[in-house]
Amino acid sequence: MGEDKTEKITVNVGLVDLGHIDLLVQEGFYTTRTDFIRTAIRNQLNANGPALETTVARRTLVLGTQHFTRSDLQALQDRGEQIHIRVLGLASLAEDVTPDLAVATIASVEVLGAFRASRAVKAALGARIV
Repeated sequence: MGEDKTEKITVNVGLVDLGHIDLLVQEGFYTTRTDFIRTAIRNQLNANGPALETTVARRTLVLGTQHFTRSDLQALQDRGEQIHIRVLGLASLAEDVTPDLAVATIASVEVLGAFRASRAVKAALGARIV
């Protein structure tokens, strides 16, 4: 089963702002509220593009998707190494990664976006998740 490319979020919007959004949708500027919100987000990300690029480079974040399998982490454990996961996008651990293996191989997790792992692994990593 493939990973989803989106993450659902909840946003509270003032009633007047919501009314403005609905009016733009009714007038055909946008197909739905979601279309308006996605467009607004993309426009803000584009407007802040240079600052984002500089920050991503400075913080040495992987941009996009990074997935770790049980064998990836097992190889690290065999070498006695730990990793720092730093991702802007999606970081995920395979479902068969055990809490003990995660604790032995993952020094820290910093994800701006979504971090997907089993509840047990997330609980075991606890304070290591920034």
